[in-house]
Amino acid sequence: MTTERTNGSADESRPGTEAGAVPTAAPPTDAPPGAVDARFTLAAERTLLAWVRTAMGFMAAGMAIVYLAPDIDDPVLELVLGLVLVALGCSLAVIGAWRWRRTMRVLQQGGQMPGPAQILFVVTAIVVVAILIAVVVVIQT
Repeated sequence: MTTERTNGSADESRPGTEAGAVPTAAPPTDAPPGAVDARFTLAAERTLLAWVRTAMGFMAAGMAIVYLAPDIDDPVLELVLGLVLVALGCSLAVIGAWRWRRTMRVLQQGGQMPGPAQILFVVTAIVVVAILIAVVVVIQT
């Protein structure tokens, strides 16, 4: 028994699609106007949860530096590093929520998806924090 189609690909068999075309978030024909395929909304929700997990990790790291880091002798430096990590974690949560809301709005109403500007901000912030931690470790040793 074969499961291969003899009359073309699965995308070609659906009306309104061409070979090689990217599938869109078009709802089923019996769905109300503005409805979005559940797969897209659930994917956006999983992405939001990844942002929240990352944010919680940064906040936990900040708290760990403040309360558990025995190697840092200067309490002000320790506090500043911890607060920077907690602030970065808070900003990650806010950025993730903003991107999720914008993505949901685009899925429901159409338009441009959020661009990479926030991602570049997050990557830059992580690199800066990593450099700060490396400098502190070098200064302390």
